[in-house]
Amino acid sequence: MRVLVIDDSRAMRKLLSSILMSLGHQVVEAADGLEGLDRLERKGPFALALVDWNMPQINGYEFVRRVRADARYSKMKLMMVTTDVETAQVAKALEAGANEYVMKPFTQDALKQKLDLLQAA
Repeated sequence: MRVLVIDDSRAMRKLLSSILMSLGHQVVEAADGLEGLDRLERKGPFALALVDWNMPQINGYEFVRRVRADARYSKMKLMMVTTDVETAQVAKALEAGANEYVMKPFTQDALKQKLDLLQAA
């Protein structure tokens, strides 16, 4: 599966990419939501995007909103990956069109379980 990883933390992008590649996925990285939209346009399609909530330029929530407003990406799954643990934030992301939500810090097993849920859906 082709996956887009969007996070302003280089270390987090590398961690996510490493986990995803160890599971057999192809990964493209972006440092913020604006770069993520560019990668989506130029290097897409992607089956999944893992998106940090708190980023400069375009945050994860706004990225999700923009992607869901574009019919070309209607089949792409979106997973928020963030430190925000408030249930209101989770609900806001899901209402905007995110398919799943995982909290930092996470284990490789926890991420794999979320990926399995998305593939089963």
